[in-house]
Amino acid sequence: MRLLCTITFLFIITLSQAQVLQKKQVTLMGSVFEITIVDRDTASARNYIDLVIAEVTRIENLISEWKPETQISEVNRNAGIRPVKVDREVFDLTKRAIAYSRNSNGAFDISIVALDKIWKFDGSMTELPTEEAIRKSVEKVGYQHIILDSVDCSIYLALPGMKIGFGSIGKGYAADRGKALMQEKSVVAGIVNASGDLSTWGLQPNNKPWLIGIKNPFKAYKTIKTLKMQENAVATSGNYEKYAEIDNRRYAHIINPKTGYPSTGLTSVTIYGPSAEFANALSTSIMVLGQEEGILLAKRFPLYHYLLITDNGTVIKSQR
Repeated sequence: MRLLCTITFLFIITLSQAQVLQKKQVTLMGSVFEITIVDRDTASARNYIDLVIAEVTRIENLISEWKPETQISEVNRNAGIRPVKVDREVFDLTKRAIAYSRNSNGAFDISIVALDKIWKFDGSMTELPTEEAIRKSVEKVGYQHIILDSVDCSIYLALPGMKIGFGSIGKGYAADRGKALMQEKSVVAGIVNASGDLSTWGLQPNNKPWLIGIKNPFKAYKTIKTLKMQENAVATSGNYEKYAEIDNRRYAHIINPKTGYPSTGLTSVTIYGPSAEFANALSTSIMVLGQEEGILLAKRFPLYHYLLITDNGTVIKSQR
């Protein structure tokens, strides 16, 4: 009798711990999101995936500069005219973005969306723009001209024609928020992957960490490193998919907000640590700063690790 009770008890425990893994791909924020959920059954996992999709859609409808009805579009329309009251969430995201700009001495800047598009990354450029054109291209760029009023919860862009946008950290923020929402609902594990800016929690159904491969930009289908992730996030910035090549020199689509020139020297920067949003801001900053200054910046944040790949293929990894 005692043996029967023990077996029954173990059987109940096994059932309670049974897990399924469900995935879904969907286009959100102009990018492909892949959402992975581990839960007790297929129906509940699919329901949680839908909740993540709804959360990312909600964020997109707040911060997209491409949709005219969003709060950020309203801020941009009123540049040089008046402050615009926004939700505290939008205000706080903007405040953090300004902090990232200060940390990087302006290498990161959400006002870069106002940059005049004088660089072409479709293979059509054969010569560099003139110095005058490059200088003029950044006239409406500068995080110092983003004025925040915490009491009124408003954003004011001081320069007429100025714009802000969250293409650099918006997907990372959405991945972090999707993860946080699932953890609030006690979902045991999953990944919110926003086209490579991703946030993970928990373990796979086999009780092993998630395996995230970092692509080798010089060798298709090869990986430089495989990360074993549990409660972590990763983001990569790079020039290996979108760039201009002029006089045998590659110019990335990632532009220095202060100079108007594309970043050079680094082909990709991967950052991993607690937050996808911060990892994305840091990876973008390091692409602009270059190897030496970028590593100095990364070392100021010991919770984050880096993997840099230079234009000549050299791999540089953080030591911790």
